Amino acid sequence: MRILLTGADGFTGRHFADSAKAAGHALIAVNSDLKDREGLKQEILKAEPDAVVHLAAISFVGHADVSAFYDVNVIGTLNLLDGLTALPQIPRKILLASSANVYGNCEQSPISEEQAPAPVNHYAMSKLAMEYMARNYLDRLPLFFVRPFNYTGLGQTESFLIPKLVAHFARQAAFVELGNLDVEREFNDARFVCDAYLKLLEKGVSGEIYNVCSGKPVTLKSVIELLRKISGHELEVKVNPDFVRANEVHRLCGVPTKLEKCIGALSHPSLEDTLQWMLRNQI
Repeated sequence: MRILLTGADGFTGRHFADSAKAAGHALIAVNSDLKDREGLKQEILKAEPDAVVHLAAISFVGHADVSAFYDVNVIGTLNLLDGLTALPQIPRKILLASSANVYGNCEQSPISEEQAPAPVNHYAMSKLAMEYMARNYLDRLPLFFVRPFNYTGLGQTESFLIPKLVAHFARQAAFVELGNLDVEREFNDARFVCDAYLKLLEKGVSGEIYNVCSGKPVTLKSVIELLRKISGHELEVKVNPDFVRANEVHRLCGVPTKLEKCIGALSHPSLEDTLQWMLRNQI
């Protein structure tokens, strides 16, 4: 397939490109700014893709410019979809990356796709708005949505929790400052997520939502203990009140049943394997 990829230079985009190329697909990276409506349209017309994977987004929850979440995540996606409708041959599949953050703080966990969204921050709200906006194109475009739960891997910036911890253990820092310690998350491997995306490009159903998850949450404290074990380094953890979010999502864990029913069960690295991969490339 000729896959048009937005966000190719981002953390997930780089891993997806590696997975897609290894599977024999041709990748066409979008270079235009998503806010450049005309430039984006011309690039899409030139690419003539068989499939589209839309990963470009403002994804750091603590991003300072609130309006950027909506300018990029909603209006940028609108511009992309408008450009795709202008193609003489519509792509066979269009994957739009949303986020499990749209579920917010749920009393019920693990969370299935039937759970009503309840976003508690602007990032999650912009992703949910993107989903609703994109549904206006279902009569013209075969698009579907993925809601990945937390994942990590080599190349993710230290503004995210796991890479920050890995970097501190790798340089044998005396301490690390964190925010909320009482959180529980899936911390899946980026390679597992990208493999799921590739398979969904073959089997995903238009209009559907798929949780991309393992259903295996871990506590933050257990992640820290695992890093201590792998690195052999003792590190003091300090809570910095400036890092504590009042609207923190405390537990986020998904149900992979719908995903597995669509594409089959996927093997994926253990958290220990993922952390070793990241540590090995830091030291």
